Amino acid sequence: TIHLEDGRYYLTGTRHGTPLGFALLVSDDLREWRPPGGPDPTLILRAGDGTFGTERFWAPQILREGAGYLLTYTASEQVALARSPSLLGPFRQADIRPIDDSARNIDSFLFRDDDGRTYLYHVRFDRGNYLWVAELDLAAGRIKSGTLTRCFGRTEPWEATPAYRSAPIMEGPTVLKLRSRYYLFYSANHYRSIDYAVGYAVADSPTGPWVKHRGNPILHRALVGENGPGHGDVFRARDGTFHYVYHVHHSDTTVTPRRTRIVPLVLAWNENLGTYDITVDPARIIRPVARAGSR
Repeated sequence: TIHLEDGRYYLTGTRHGTPLGFALLVSDDLREWRPPGGPDPTLILRAGDGTFGTERFWAPQILREGAGYLLTYTASEQVALARSPSLLGPFRQADIRPIDDSARNIDSFLFRDDDGRTYLYHVRFDRGNYLWVAELDLAAGRIKSGTLTRCFGRTEPWEATPAYRSAPIMEGPTVLKLRSRYYLFYSANHYRSIDYAVGYAVADSPTGPWVKHRGNPILHRALVGENGPGHGDVFRARDGTFHYVYHVHHSDTTVTPRRTRIVPLVLAWNENLGTYDITVDPARIIRPVARAGSR
């Protein structure tokens, strides 16, 4: 995920290595990234430091909240929510627990609507990975009772190619609101598949029902020239344009450690449908470079 503040870009994501947690990098141009506080990686959240989880720290997202910041993330296959007065952390929990311990859940994304309500998009397991949404009581850090709703299932051929056999996989949600409609970006296929890819669906409500874009997938190896593009986040650049930050396989033959990529989104208003047709601009893909000891 990439967070823009005071004209600078801050990036964090799933991190390999110890100590477990999430590192932060900063950039002025989206191309060269460095630790914000010196030569060593800045860990904004660290396992065991007022945080939930002991393994599998995945998929963080930063959200500004008043004078402070929220960080939602996955650890030990549960979604958790931490807070910090500083963007540089440390992010901690006063009450060390997941948001919802009734079932395993991963890949969280917080969306705050214009009316002030906050929604938690995430993945739950049921012989596969499926997208769910619930209204979140932000102060309590809990899902509001009776609001949990499944978004949609695997229905399109591109969501289940034979390149890598697996149970249904729908994951990596990100939500964008444009002209009073909601755009839910998601990834399908197993992340180890060369056909891991991204599509989106549109709804008139943050909880659906969702209509999948007829032009999906909008991000695929055939478009960007690298295997397994997916599971990222939409952000707005300094010039107001939308971009998608995502990962790809390490190489044509190796999946991990995956590499970060950034691609501009192209929005074209469809008068007949009353929605945006969203595509990517593969001619302007950014391949970030880490500097000064970052990894």
